Amino acid sequence: MRVTLLEACDQLGGRVRAWPVGGDGDGRTMSRGFHAFFRQYYTLRALLRRTDPQLRHLVPVPDYPLRRGDGLTDSFAALPLTPPVNLAAFVVRSPTFPVSALPQVHLPSAIELVSVSYPESHERYDGESAQDFLDRLRFPDGARHLALEVFARSFFAHPTEFGAGELVGMFHTYFAGSSEGLLFDVPDDDYDTVLWAPLGRYLQGLGVDVRTGTRADALSRSADGVWRVRAGAEELTCDAVVVATDPRVTRELLPPLAQADIAETDDAARRDWHRRLAAGRNAPPFAVLRLWLDGLVEPGREAFLGTSGYDLLDNVTVLERFEQGAADWAREHGGSVVELHAYATDPQRDADLAGDGPRGLDTGRLRTRLLDALHDVYPETRGLGTLHEELLVEDDCGLVGTGPWRDRLTVDTPYPGLALAGDGLRVDWPIALMERAAVTGVLAANHLLRAWGVRGEDVWTVPLQGVLRRRPDVLRHGPDVRAAGAAVARTARAVRHRIPLPRR
Repeated sequence: MRVTLLEACDQLGGRVRAWPVGGDGDGRTMSRGFHAFFRQYYTLRALLRRTDPQLRHLVPVPDYPLRRGDGLTDSFAALPLTPPVNLAAFVVRSPTFPVSALPQVHLPSAIELVSVSYPESHERYDGESAQDFLDRLRFPDGARHLALEVFARSFFAHPTEFGAGELVGMFHTYFAGSSEGLLFDVPDDDYDTVLWAPLGRYLQGLGVDVRTGTRADALSRSADGVWRVRAGAEELTCDAVVVATDPRVTRELLPPLAQADIAETDDAARRDWHRRLAAGRNAPPFAVLRLWLDGLVEPGREAFLGTSGYDLLDNVTVLERFEQGAADWAREHGGSVVELHAYATDPQRDADLAGDGPRGLDTGRLRTRLLDALHDVYPETRGLGTLHEELLVEDDCGLVGTGPWRDRLTVDTPYPGLALAGDGLRVDWPIALMERAAVTGVLAANHLLRAWGVRGEDVWTVPLQGVLRRRPDVLRHGPDVRAAGAAVARTARAVRHRIPLPRR
């Protein structure tokens, strides 16, 4: 089988790519922001093992601290791994969740978090936003901000526009339904050096024609079933196509297919599919500001810090803590490499950000507010100068909104030989972000290979039921929380083995 890979950018990696900056040979690189490689990302990790079998280039970050503007800090480092024991331990230890606040929590809503069953639970939250769900959950303010920071804003969305079903699904995946916890690994150098450039060479070694800097401009299918992809002045022909672009490009590339005369497709199914395609939305802009400073931040500063209540700032990364290239630069120049990330910088919601810059933003004002927030989080940076900086503003992430779950597009399409992939698609399992991108890539390949009688790859997932669903007698206890807790405890030891995990 001959495969051609078209990548519009000069590097592979999509929204997780990295590229050189500066042009002075000092090794500086830029990316689209910090990405956590959670240990629940089974399919992504299986892909990375193709070039790094032991995943030696993924190194653990010792903690995932989250700091609020009032000074309270949460940590996930010392929590037990097995649910629901991890939940109980978090409530006991967290300064954002005082025991005195437990009576105000809406118990039926809280039980929903540990009684999910997929894929059915996806549709339970149709029409409900993350903010609406948290309103009825009645968590204390600190825990509410924590939930928004970890499970909502990292999806580049305002909580009123982000679907509650996605919020609940991520809570299950990362915390209530798996034994890996909320800790994660990161690459030990920039994404291109250790992840995607090696993968590109691996694909080329298998005979794949990898073309970077090549954008697909148009897609069509002729009456004889041949797909035609126009890329600049060239037209490529093929038997099958996987479209794995950002949602906006997908919406621009595929509508002309609606006018094609394709006998094998059902007209009604095609019309409905194109309706769902057109209904997709992109999330608001996000911003990444990377700074090469003339001095070091304090030695005790974390590699990664999530923030809440510091204006636009959602996290701070000190890159020399784990990236070799940044560490080399820091050693040679005596300064830290610090990255600031603002997940949702929407000029429609924040008029102070509106301007005539990229994505309708005033980038000067955006930069000032991010730097002011950094100075509040790490006060020593007030006295440091900036030797270099890079500001990136993009708005190419899909929005997982509050609309019907079944209206979201899936890997399969009404067109023979055409499949989709990407983190904006619908899948049955509670996965998201990089893992959903990887899983849909596998599913797209499996879908096309099936037509040729070729077996595809397996996909692994966390358990598809919450801890209460695994013991139906727990649900029968109803509001008797003490009895329910005892029943849950009896199953805690078995949770991590409910679905076998791939070897590490």
